[in-house]
Amino acid sequence: MKKFVPYLHVNSIYEIDINALKKAGIKGIITDLDNTLVGAKVPLATPELIEWLKQLKEIGFKVVIVSNNNHARVSKFALPLNIPFLPNARKPTNLAFKKALQLMSLKASETVVIGDQLLTDVYGGNRFGLNTILVKPVSIGEDSFFTRINRRIERIILSKLKKKGLMPWED
Repeated sequence: MKKFVPYLHVNSIYEIDINALKKAGIKGIITDLDNTLVGAKVPLATPELIEWLKQLKEIGFKVVIVSNNNHARVSKFALPLNIPFLPNARKPTNLAFKKALQLMSLKASETVVIGDQLLTDVYGGNRFGLNTILVKPVSIGEDSFFTRINRRIERIILSKLKKKGLMPWED
């Protein structure tokens, strides 16, 4: 069950203390796209997100978007931001996480995964030895069919984590 416990849980990406991450030796961020950075139906970055990504780059973070969504969706979002991306990632499998580390030329210990799903982002990142940050979904009403199934499974896992005292936050 510990593989489902994130290093940190926040309401949104904007609550992440990026300076604290830097001080902790984090140099790279692997981020999910849909319902992590923007809602699943939002085609482009918001001004607030553009500013946040700019701050990451100014501090020196490398960023890669790793998404289970298709190439058309992810490229339309990432290319205007000049951010490398890996679509059709098949998270929680290791391959996309491995490729993201190679793109950034970083080690797992220097990288954090940010995402809104326990089953794909947190579990996948933890299995690969990455630090993980779970964010609340930007918009649940926009989830795909498979994500809705994942969220039902996540509720069961969260209940078990809570019973075992492994969930230090309220959800």
